[in-house]
Amino acid sequence: MCHFTFGIIYELPSWPISRSNGCISSQDGSATLFLPKGSAITGNRPEPFTDTRQQIMTIRPIVRYPDPRLGLPAQPVTVFDDALRDLAGDLLDTMHAAPGIGITAPHVGISLRVVVLDLDPNDGARTYVNPKIIWASPETILHREGSISMPGVNDEVARYARVRISYQDVHGDVLAEQSEGLRAVCHQHEIDQLNGMFWIQRLSRLKRERLIKRFEKVSRG
Repeated sequence: MCHFTFGIIYELPSWPISRSNGCISSQDGSATLFLPKGSAITGNRPEPFTDTRQQIMTIRPIVRYPDPRLGLPAQPVTVFDDALRDLAGDLLDTMHAAPGIGITAPHVGISLRVVVLDLDPNDGARTYVNPKIIWASPETILHREGSISMPGVNDEVARYARVRISYQDVHGDVLAEQSEGLRAVCHQHEIDQLNGMFWIQRLSRLKRERLIKRFEKVSRG
């Protein structure tokens, strides 16, 4: 998951939750949240409900480091159907609940090349299927990154300042997008994850070892 203020993850309680408390937990560790009427969770931005999809959020369990699945390349999407669109919606819900600004299907244990980003309230969320970088600028920038799969820690990573990607939407249409700054960094971060490269692999060995120790300390509480 792409994360710049995104090292904090919302933890679902381990005890059963009733509908009256706002959600219903399921046996597989996921949860469905029933939001109050008149608003929806979109990061910190309250918005009026416009359809049933916004009223019920499906939160999928997030794969945590050092789960080996985070090091496996994801498979290309070949079928563009309602199941793919449902997955994209679930990824968006899970990302908002974390909270985060980017997520991939592998972050919830599904080996498919799907990315969801929500970086700007004016642009709204975007889903990228089978994204790949087709051009990168010679200039690089440093940006602080982290992951909801490794909450509580972050570090600076060198990335291309601008990139152009090709991708498909949830209907299978082929599109392209050029970006800079935060969106460019997020594309590189998430495409790395789709390729089986967890973000800490971009750090030097010394920085990576120190960060892992910090994460273990944070995880112990």
